[in-house]
Amino acid sequence: MLFTTGGAYAALAPKSEDLQAASSTKIQEGKELFAIGCASCHGLGGEGQVREDGTVIGPSLIGVGAAAVDFQVGTGRMPMAAPGAQAQRKPVAYTDAQIEALAAYVASLAPGPELPEEQYLDVSEGNVARGGQLFRTNCAQCHNTTGQGGALSMGKFAPSLTGVEPKHMYEAMVTGPQAMPVFSDETLTPEDKQDIISFLKSVEEEPNPGGLGIGRVGPVAEGLWAWLIGIGLLIGTATWVVTRSSKS
Repeated sequence: MLFTTGGAYAALAPKSEDLQAASSTKIQEGKELFAIGCASCHGLGGEGQVREDGTVIGPSLIGVGAAAVDFQVGTGRMPMAAPGAQAQRKPVAYTDAQIEALAAYVASLAPGPELPEEQYLDVSEGNVARGGQLFRTNCAQCHNTTGQGGALSMGKFAPSLTGVEPKHMYEAMVTGPQAMPVFSDETLTPEDKQDIISFLKSVEEEPNPGGLGIGRVGPVAEGLWAWLIGIGLLIGTATWVVTRSSKS
């Protein structure tokens, strides 16, 4: 029985030549898509383009890996209609198969971060409490304590993480898009990343524990709201006392 099963597998399993041919076909497809939609900014070979005055038209993509392509194109940030301070999330312009082909082509240019393994995208297996601690230590300074995002300098911003797919969160951590630092596996292990993603998804799904959410952006908004109400009450009270004293 074992021999029969092994023989059947050997007969039906794809040969290495077939896999290589399929990979080459996908890379070629990605190269053609790249030449049409990406090369005008990033160069025909992904080497990037810089104007004579030093302005970067499009950065080099050599070594960014498949993860960077899947994040940028899969969230609609690329292609950009025009250069700007920061690429913003928008409707995706390519199909999943086309994104996969683009990622395969860019990955073939030089080694870089690969697509995350499915086991680390399962939020049900992550440690939410530990993920919250890691997020507040490494990410909350820009993205806020609940991942609602925040303003940065020079027209840039840390985007909201609400509604972002787990794989795109993971890819952002390993590629460091825009002003975000790179969190390699030496800095945050795959398990750490999984815990952070699990925390963000738990916060996203959790209803407000009580009172107004006030955007769920943390103590700044809460303090401002309390200050405005407190000042309003003080002004109202002072006005009432002055008016009553005048009448007396």
